[in-house]
Amino acid sequence: MKTSIIAVGTELLFGQTVNTNATYLSKNLNLMGFDVMYHFVVGDNPARLREKIGQAYEDTDLVILTGGLGPTQDDLTKEMVADYFGAEMYFDERAADEIRAFYASRGGKMPENNLKQAYLPEGCTPLYNASGTAPGFAYEKNGKVVMCFPGPPRELKWLFENGGRQYLEQFMDKKMYYKVIRTIGRGESDLEMDLMPLIDGQTDPTIATYAKEGECTIRIASQRDTIEEARAAVDEMILKVNELIGEYIYSYDDEELDEVVVRLLKEKHLKITSAESATAGLFASSIAEVPGASESLRYAYVTYSNEAKIALGVPAETIDTYGVVSPQTAEAMALAAKAASGADMAISVTGFAGPEADEGHEAGEAHIGYAFGDKSGSVPVFTHRNFRNWNRNYFRLRMLRTAYQLLTAE
Repeated sequence: MKTSIIAVGTELLFGQTVNTNATYLSKNLNLMGFDVMYHFVVGDNPARLREKIGQAYEDTDLVILTGGLGPTQDDLTKEMVADYFGAEMYFDERAADEIRAFYASRGGKMPENNLKQAYLPEGCTPLYNASGTAPGFAYEKNGKVVMCFPGPPRELKWLFENGGRQYLEQFMDKKMYYKVIRTIGRGESDLEMDLMPLIDGQTDPTIATYAKEGECTIRIASQRDTIEEARAAVDEMILKVNELIGEYIYSYDDEELDEVVVRLLKEKHLKITSAESATAGLFASSIAEVPGASESLRYAYVTYSNEAKIALGVPAETIDTYGVVSPQTAEAMALAAKAASGADMAISVTGFAGPEADEGHEAGEAHIGYAFGDKSGSVPVFTHRNFRNWNRNYFRLRMLRTAYQLLTAE
């Protein structure tokens, strides 16, 4: 089905809120086999909203609206849908009961205007919202569908996964199955050239590459008569992809790098520690965000100053001789952190994140130190040559990803 997505809210037009709902919906709808043709953003203006609903309904088979389902006077999305189709509004008792229960469970008094959310267009299929107060709905007419979801991203995602997706499955001609592969260490254009023998002339399964911050993802998707046929086709293609770029793949299950690192550490029963200078704890905090990381993260040291590095155990003569940002200091930091913590392995980060020069070095130089068992050393992150095209935070993230890449390779 050809699809339009309409996001409703003046705050989106003013740039006060980022339209993440459109990204989420497009990704999921495309994976279900729906052809997303248009994205629209409309302010809280009833006449313009009704006009855009009509245009989208005429041009496409499925129209999805997000936002404008709340209790205030400017929330008019469902009213404009009902007006366009000439449908009366009715009071949905279940929706009203759920709104009252929502407030009662929190011990608060419900403002009466919240019951405005319980009015829905006659003839619609309600999508009840256990994650908030505004229900969504689907309205089908003449073989076309209009669906409305709440604007808050958390509620939209919950409602799509707990009602919206199931409703839309009836319009899928074939069953869709896909896998997302994560890669690092190879640019998108190079990766596409590596995969060109499979991409050139592809029909089904399809292979698509997407650049992300410091890495690339590959989506392999198939639409077949049965889910078993689609899964078998994707699995067969993954084997071919692995033959071409297996050395760059770190996950076959759409995992983030930090998730993969923590999983590998837990599987191998290893403890890790870190000593960070330029990243100031970014590595440790990202690891700690993964559930279960406490099993593996033993200690974390932020050694931003030379004094802190020396206190940890880095020889002062190493810093004096080679400089604070050097392969030798990076290795010494990792060895000192491993010895101080008793961990099985240690990662260190030292660099000039800029933007100004320091100690005679241009911003953009960094080194990752490591100490794994009886092995230690360091790897360069990048030199200053391209740093002028980056910013400080991007460079710190580049250090983080290099550390992850080193760990997954081990």
